[in-house]
Amino acid sequence: GPAVAIMAAAQLDPGYGAELTDPGWFDAEQARLHRRLNRIWPRALGTTPMAVARALSAHSAVAYRWRPAHLRDDPLLDVREAVLLSWPVAMLVGRFIPRHWVLLQGWADDEFHCYEPSSGTAIGLAAADIRRAGITGVGFPRAFAFVLPARLA
Repeated sequence: GPAVAIMAAAQLDPGYGAELTDPGWFDAEQARLHRRLNRIWPRALGTTPMAVARALSAHSAVAYRWRPAHLRDDPLLDVREAVLLSWPVAMLVGRFIPRHWVLLQGWADDEFHCYEPSSGTAIGLAAADIRRAGITGVGFPRAFAFVLPARLA
């Protein structure tokens, strides 16, 4: 969660992102953010969608909110619109329980451009794979939640 929040905040706030090239800063900021975002929630259980929304809102001109993924019934139109308008969208994925955060940063050729923090790489994710719980390349197949701007207009 904190690594995705840092990368999203860097996209939303270039001043904040200026330190990204310093690995020591990134590691320290990740630890600081993890402590700040998980004051009551046990750190071992990861970062909640509400906490990621707070972290992104702190660096954005708009408030962020979270919503559950609806899988097959989810057209993902709000998610696609957000990334098309250059707003990063955090996505919580897992298998049977939510386990890992990734960052959707763009849309082209019928897929989302996704930052995967475990490997530090960018990959493409098809919307159809997200809807059918068939995500590959991020360690877990199913979307559980999205953190995106509350208002896009």
